[in-house]
Amino acid sequence: MNETGNDHYLMTPGPLTTSRATKEAMLRDWGSREQEFIDLCARVRRRILDLSGAAETHECVMLQGSGTFAIEATLQTLIPREGRLLVLVNGAYGRRMASIVRTMGRNVEVLEWPEHLPCEPGGVDVFLAQNPDVTDVAVVYCETTTGIINPIDGIAGVVKQRGRRLHIDAMSAFGAMPIDAAHIAFDSLTASSNKCLEGVPGMGFSIIRRSHLAACEGVSSSVSLDLYEQWRGFERNGQWRFTPPTHVMAALDAALDQLRDEGGVAGRLGRYQRNCGALVAGMRALGFKTLLKDSQQAPIIVTFLSPEEPEFEFQRFYDCLKARGFVIYPGKLTTQDTFRIGCIGQVDDGVVNSFLMAVRETTKEMGLSAYQGAPIRRAAPHPDERHRAPGPQRPAPEQR
Repeated sequence: MNETGNDHYLMTPGPLTTSRATKEAMLRDWGSREQEFIDLCARVRRRILDLSGAAETHECVMLQGSGTFAIEATLQTLIPREGRLLVLVNGAYGRRMASIVRTMGRNVEVLEWPEHLPCEPGGVDVFLAQNPDVTDVAVVYCETTTGIINPIDGIAGVVKQRGRRLHIDAMSAFGAMPIDAAHIAFDSLTASSNKCLEGVPGMGFSIIRRSHLAACEGVSSSVSLDLYEQWRGFERNGQWRFTPPTHVMAALDAALDQLRDEGGVAGRLGRYQRNCGALVAGMRALGFKTLLKDSQQAPIIVTFLSPEEPEFEFQRFYDCLKARGFVIYPGKLTTQDTFRIGCIGQVDDGVVNSFLMAVRETTKEMGLSAYQGAPIRRAAPHPDERHRAPGPQRPAPEQR
């Protein structure tokens, strides 16, 4: 068992490896109407708003369930029934948003790029100029299909200039990649407890512009996914409308303490960059190739091309690594054979280097002679600063 209390590390983009302190926060049972629990929920809402610099203009509305539940609830509540949403797609999670809106019966347009290329603000600008009936735009910040980072600042600028509303899926970015509502004009930003915040699964949330949310009464065609009514419930008595994920909230409160102690968003981003640097350098030294250019790669999850040797079989590769204490992800591309390795969670570059040794042992066991180079033992610096997020690097508000 490792220091986090697990027998393996999750080298995945969520659920991910959590700290022992986060796990211990779930040892207590909470009553949903206890004042102490109500205070905890209010505190978490404030802290999430502070992380995005949005406390003056936005509301944090939490929802039980997975991140996709929160995405669907956000779009269900905020996209007008007579509106038209443009979804920017360069991976599975953009396509999922489009599917959600179609299933809702709302009007949706899709502007798509290849999965290995970022969405381009210029293309968005042209589309919006040619389609004045589009009322809203949705985009994924870090598309975990590949690990690519989309230029949120440029896209937000175009959407604002064209007078449309912007909705950001920040599921795999919030808590590590910088986002400041004072500089990036978004009407909603949705994330969850179990990604870069390093909590456990079971709760999603949306940071919604207050003026827009206040005008959304009756827009949702769902009872349980109506974030307007959820917000009004929190405002009325601080309570959830339906049974809350009490243990998940307690774990998130503890995880937010740890984020603060690590140096906030900037500190966490630094650790993830070191993890990603060690991972990419080590895997390349072993002979593996990354799908993305370094300039496009977010330090969240990295996609590697599968070896073409007949000895490589992903399930065996996966099983051998798990037997050595590490869990990875299969690929999610529609066009290439790949696998993915996460850089987030309670891991550091020392854990990454132990993982690289496990990969080397696995490739030797599988007879992959071209993939047995010596792994890098230390995190290498990024000479081109390839993992630096786009846009101004501002500290999180709670570190100012």
